[in-house]
Amino acid sequence: MPPKKQPRDRPRSAGDARGDSYTRHSVLQTAQRAADLVNVLAAERVAPEDVVAVLREHGEADPLDVSREDVEQMRVVADSLRDVFAAPDVAEAASRLNRLLAEGSGTARLTSHDGRSPWHIHLDGDDEAPWSEWFLASSCMAMAVLIWDRQRPPGGVCAASRCTNVYVAGGSGAPRRYCSGRCATRERVASHRRSRPAG
Repeated sequence: MPPKKQPRDRPRSAGDARGDSYTRHSVLQTAQRAADLVNVLAAERVAPEDVVAVLREHGEADPLDVSREDVEQMRVVADSLRDVFAAPDVAEAASRLNRLLAEGSGTARLTSHDGRSPWHIHLDGDDEAPWSEWFLASSCMAMAVLIWDRQRPPGGVCAASRCTNVYVAGGSGAPRRYCSGRCATRERVASHRRSRPAG
């Protein structure tokens, strides 16, 4: 049984030092947290502190007890989620997501973590499920809702030649191709240099 954790859907409040107030994570925020975790877990060396930093950045409440074993299990989940982000179209993204939901998610249930957070849906086994199970279930649920809502893939893999980060797709407009403005600018500059005549 994993160590007792604080309710994971309770962000810290910048305006309340006691952390007594909380807000509900949106589907988009949950999907972005999934992308950020996939990216940090893809590093050649990743420590529990690296994962905890991402969790804190996304408003998860302390204490965050993440062990090296948790990290290794979360890396396996991250590889599976990367496959969903890398899907070439919405049908394939849905197919890959359905497989993950069938293999790794529990029955949908509502929880308020004994009144410590707003009511919300979980697909993991229980409120004290291991980090890897929570990561898979919460990420799959968010990406499934994005596919349902937008009828397009939930994200993609950065098209920059030297980047492998995943990203969450925008809601409308032209499909996104890069994980950040920095990667987009670097690719534009490189393309411009290649197109200039030699000499």
